[in-house]
Amino acid sequence: MTESVTALFIGLCTGIFILVTTKGKSSHLFVFDEHLFFIYLLPPIIFNAGFQVKKKQFFQNFITISLLGAVGSLISFVIIWLGSTLMFENLEIGFLDLKDYLALGAIFSATDTVCTLQVLNQDETPLLYSLVFGEGVVNDATSVVLFNAIQRFDLSHITSTVAMQLFGNFFYLFVTSTVLGIVVGLLTAYIIKKLYLGRHSTDREVALMILMAYLSYMVAELFDLSSILTVFFCGIVMSHYTWHNVTEKSRVTTKHGFATLSFISEIFIFLYVGMDALDIEKWKFVSKSPGKSIGVSSILLVLVLVGRAASVFPLCLLSNLFRKSHSDKIGFKQQVTVWWAGLMRGAVSVALAYNWFTMSGRTQQPGNAIMITSTITVVLFTNVVCGLLTKPLVRFLSPQQHKQSSNNTSSELSSEMSLVLPVLTNREDPKQDSMSGSDNTPHPNLRMLLTRPTRSVHYYWRMFDDAFMRPVFGGRGFVPHVPSPEQNSLHERLLPEHHTVVE
Repeated sequence: MTESVTALFIGLCTGIFILVTTKGKSSHLFVFDEHLFFIYLLPPIIFNAGFQVKKKQFFQNFITISLLGAVGSLISFVIIWLGSTLMFENLEIGFLDLKDYLALGAIFSATDTVCTLQVLNQDETPLLYSLVFGEGVVNDATSVVLFNAIQRFDLSHITSTVAMQLFGNFFYLFVTSTVLGIVVGLLTAYIIKKLYLGRHSTDREVALMILMAYLSYMVAELFDLSSILTVFFCGIVMSHYTWHNVTEKSRVTTKHGFATLSFISEIFIFLYVGMDALDIEKWKFVSKSPGKSIGVSSILLVLVLVGRAASVFPLCLLSNLFRKSHSDKIGFKQQVTVWWAGLMRGAVSVALAYNWFTMSGRTQQPGNAIMITSTITVVLFTNVVCGLLTKPLVRFLSPQQHKQSSNNTSSELSSEMSLVLPVLTNREDPKQDSMSGSDNTPHPNLRMLLTRPTRSVHYYWRMFDDAFMRPVFGGRGFVPHVPSPEQNSLHERLLPEHHTVVE
């Protein structure tokens, strides 16, 4: 059982306990506020995700991640919007208009990044983790942007002009939010490395990193940008530059501190979702028409399944067309895992539903109560069922054979390294030079030319990063090791004792 499912069950038990003690009057301790979620609970989760992510794996699959996260979200959005519009008419739900159906598409196209972090392991399945997790971050940002656009634009008459405005607004928010996160991350690295503001002090270094990360999120909110993308890329940049500029103790503190804040936020979110599932106020409205509520929940669940399949499988097929190596292609079993792991809906969907269908967390209309309870039902079902079955599914579809294949591949590469090495201009394997002991460089031949490795975007980025970025902003290998003040004081105390022993 995953931590999120455990927290959901604890929340349900807490809700039952409160119902019993209050004699059925209430099931939660406070009213859910979507602003509390977006301002205080979501930033630590997204920032820590960017801070802890394996950057090389993430950017190697960035095109596929962008396809699944952005284009896939749009496909899922359209399917859920059109499907709910057609199917809800058979249930005679007359309280929804066009903007409500569009909002449903945005609400249920948002996957749950938090659950993805818990059901997949980036060490055991790095490709699957990178795809599902990276797609989840971009997907959440896309869903929030679509949701805000639905609130901002007049969509009573959708024309080509309105569609172009929506696309232009999305592209503008995506680019500017990413750039803002990168700029704040670089500014933090420069301040710590060059200006010595709070340097060599663990308290000040950690506080500066936290405040600057939160500043990026709030600035994005202030200018109506995608704060999720901003704080995510700020976390990536800080882990690449800023983290290497602080003392050793600050590195340990930030690594575990950010993970702890993220964990607390995740658990709190699922605890409340579990408690809110038993909110007696909403279920009183739903109890008057239980068949309609079950029908809405079932239709939304089916649309989520269909929308997810319609976005994952075609886009993975398209992504495989751009992958030259057969080993790099996303197999059908991996596509099934990506589809299944992305079915989970979580706190983002709940927060958007509350924002659209409630007033200050209160539900006054029966129709809105049905939509809120249906959202919670879909969230509970996908988290429990998909969350519990994802790990067994990964073991079934991707057994430990991939470890053996990776070992075989590495052995084959090492056996052919003597042929490839002479044409590597940057000499990436110094061990081969030291082991050879003599300069027995073979002459170029046809096999060497055919096996010559291609220089990827990552290679040129490393060249640019080492030549221009790291000398200015710091990073691994460009900042001398600076011990913490406690280590310096300990060294000073031990130094006189050493002299005394020598004398």
